[in-house]
Amino acid sequence: MSKAPSNGMRRCLLVSCHPLADSLCNHLVDRVKQAFADAPVEIEHLDLYEAGFVAPLSAAERAGYHAGQFDASAVATEIAALQRAEILVLVFPTWWFGMPALLKGWFDRVWAPGVAFAPPAKAGGRITPKLDGLQHCLAITTLGSPWWVNRLVLRRPLNRILKWAIIRACAPNARFEMLSVHSSLALDQRRLDRFVTKIDRAAHKVIEHLPAGPPPSVKETP
Repeated sequence: MSKAPSNGMRRCLLVSCHPLADSLCNHLVDRVKQAFADAPVEIEHLDLYEAGFVAPLSAAERAGYHAGQFDASAVATEIAALQRAEILVLVFPTWWFGMPALLKGWFDRVWAPGVAFAPPAKAGGRITPKLDGLQHCLAITTLGSPWWVNRLVLRRPLNRILKWAIIRACAPNARFEMLSVHSSLALDQRRLDRFVTKIDRAAHKVIEHLPAGPPPSVKETP
C-alpha cells in the first residue's frame, strides 16, 4: 500500500528508549520535537518502553530470517513507520558503550530482511539496501563516561556501528550525524544548554536539506 501525506509534511520517525520518564533522554526528546515544531515535518514518536516493545526475535522470526520468509506480523506497525520515514531521529542512553537492549531489539526485528535490506543471493555476498526513502538520520545519546574513553580508547564504537553497519548498509542516501553528551551524570546547566543548541543546529541542518515538492509515496511491506 502506498501512502503520501495529503498536507505535504515530511515524515520523521522519532525513536526513544529510556525507562525513566524524567530522564535526560526524555528531556532531549522534548527538545527534538521543539526543534522541528516550525518546520514542515510530521513527527511520529515511538517510545519503546511506553509502547511495550518486545526486544527478542521470536522463534518464528529467526527461523525465517535467512529463508526469505521473515514473519513480520508482530512488528507490522513499526515496520510501516520506518518505511514511511524520510527522517529518523534516535534518542537513547549509551550503556556499556552499546545501545540499550530494547533499541537493539528494534533494529533486530524491524530492520528485517525484505524491509531494510534484501539478503545476498548467496552466502557471503552483500546485502541490498531497501530504505531508499530515508534521507536523514540523527542519533542523540547520553554517556556516563568521559569523552576521552569513548573517543580515544574505544574510538566511538556506536557511531561506527550506526553509521557504517546499519545506516550506510540499509539507507545509503541518508545523511548521518551523531551527537553525544559525555559525563552526563555530572552535567551542569551550562553544558546542557550547549548540547541542546547542538540539537537545534542539527535539526535545522536537516530542515535545510529537505527536498522541495511533495513527499514521495511509500510502498509499505504488506
